Amino acid sequence: MSPGTSAKLGAVSTVVRRVLLLGLPAVLFALITWQVVTHGPLLGLDARLSRALVRPDRFSELLSDLGDIQVAVPVLALALACVLWRGRAAGRHRWWLPPLAAAVLMVLVPAIVVPLKDWTARPGTAAVPPGTGYFPSGHTATAAVAYGSATLLLLPWLRTAAARRILAGGCAVLVLGASYGLVRRGYHWPLDVVASWCLCTVLLATLSLVSGPGLSRSRRRSSSGTPSSSSGPSSPTTSSGRAARARSRGSRTSRSSSSSSGSPGPW
Repeated sequence: MSPGTSAKLGAVSTVVRRVLLLGLPAVLFALITWQVVTHGPLLGLDARLSRALVRPDRFSELLSDLGDIQVAVPVLALALACVLWRGRAAGRHRWWLPPLAAAVLMVLVPAIVVPLKDWTARPGTAAVPPGTGYFPSGHTATAAVAYGSATLLLLPWLRTAAARRILAGGCAVLVLGASYGLVRRGYHWPLDVVASWCLCTVLLATLSLVSGPGLSRSRRRSSSGTPSSSSGPSSPTTSSGRAARARSRGSRTSRSSSSSSGSPGPW
């Protein structure tokens, strides 16, 4: 396969991934929102599923607390501080951009969710007091963006694939745990949670596109860009010194010196 063909296939693959991460969740979110606003038939299935799942208990309430601002946002703040410190110390190119983008995204969550709640005015389940404003789930959105952003920020700093899998798995467990707790406790309908998943998938995919270049390039020049003394041309003084040492030490020492001069220098 020619390099040009490989580049074209790579570009097509990138476009497909972006469509799947941005377009598909956005379409699903729009469809769910349309069903909620128009009281479509999907709400009947949602109500039946909620009745089958709702079993309020202490454990489900504790799980739902994973989506509280007081719990999720401090986790993101720790990740922001860690990445800011590591990025600046390593001299990363635009080291401040990924943490800044993640912080802005977290601030945008209530700015997006609250107007949607007011507009849709969806009532809650039988397990909560009468009221409206339950769609989409703000706790789910808080958990998904906080834990998801922290994961995206920390992944490039992990050296092993196992550590990256553990981090991604931990993020999934936290988000799914909060989502399950919200539905099980009756704080939200299942569609409220699914809609927040779709919305946050779009937000996190946007974060990865915006901050991705800042995660991969270094501001500092690599040592490979600087000619090494062992590989570059020798100065006349060095050459004459080597010749004098070779003549005085004999053939055995000359062979040893030649062998050591051919080894790669430090990077």
